[in-house]
Amino acid sequence: MKKTPSIIAILFFAATLVSCEKEEAKQTVPTITAQVVAAPNLSTLESAVVKANLASTLEGAGPFTVFAPTDDAFAASGITAAAINSLTAAQLQSILLYHVIPSKIPAANVPAGPNAKVVTASGDSVFVTKNASGVFINGINVTQADVEASNGVIHLVSKVILPPAGNIVEVAQSNSNFSFLVAAVVRASTGTTNVAQILSSGGPFTVFAPTNEAFIAAGFANIAAINAANPNTLASILTYHVVPGRVFSSGLSNGASVTAASGGTLTIGLNGSAASVKGKTNPSPSNIIATNLMARNGVIHVIDRVLLP
Repeated sequence: MKKTPSIIAILFFAATLVSCEKEEAKQTVPTITAQVVAAPNLSTLESAVVKANLASTLEGAGPFTVFAPTDDAFAASGITAAAINSLTAAQLQSILLYHVIPSKIPAANVPAGPNAKVVTASGDSVFVTKNASGVFINGINVTQADVEASNGVIHLVSKVILPPAGNIVEVAQSNSNFSFLVAAVVRASTGTTNVAQILSSGGPFTVFAPTNEAFIAAGFANIAAINAANPNTLASILTYHVVPGRVFSSGLSNGASVTAASGGTLTIGLNGSAASVKGKTNPSPSNIIATNLMARNGVIHVIDRVLLP
């Protein structure tokens, strides 16, 4: 007499088959490292990951969230293959791990913020925002979200996210384009307002930082001219470039009036991808030529004219 399989056996077989299919489907999703290797627009990131000895880490169990700069993002940040080759593995690790969060955060779960603080795999903090314009990290926009990986998720970003090199004063000191600004801060601090101490403190602050050329255009021919200036006058000008709070480029809006630490107001202008800021007595606005330079106590935006209260 032919035996009929029991209903329990049939159900067990079916459950086993479904389980195997789910496991097989899971295994077909590449790891983060495999996704980076396979993507044609992430070749520079791939080279950096290999040199930093992080390929095996990003193949691990995770889960991870990686904010991945595309090849165009590296170019937009001025980071070439030669620049990457000039860095040590440890230096590259510090930069790349600043792009990694040790948990899985899909775009839908990014905190609205603005500027919600999140600790990265490097131990430093990044600030994320989600609004009607999209998802931003340290003011840098996510161009493609939710690239799934078996051990996390990847969000493509438009620029390299560089970790802070110190407080605002230390970041300015490390940049040769700010040597006049650093001299002005030092000179101003000999008067009644210790600007250097303020900009080295906890903050956070947003600083619109004039370049050396901006100071020259404002009548300071050289650093000697800055050192000869009245320190209290310099302090009044410099604190007009400082806004309390951390305001990334993603938080700037056209026509907005922001209050400087000195009490005066600045007017923001946006025209497509171009941004500007105008002081009260400036005949024309100052162009914001670089944005979102991170400091441990705030953020710096680079401008091409000195702001006048």
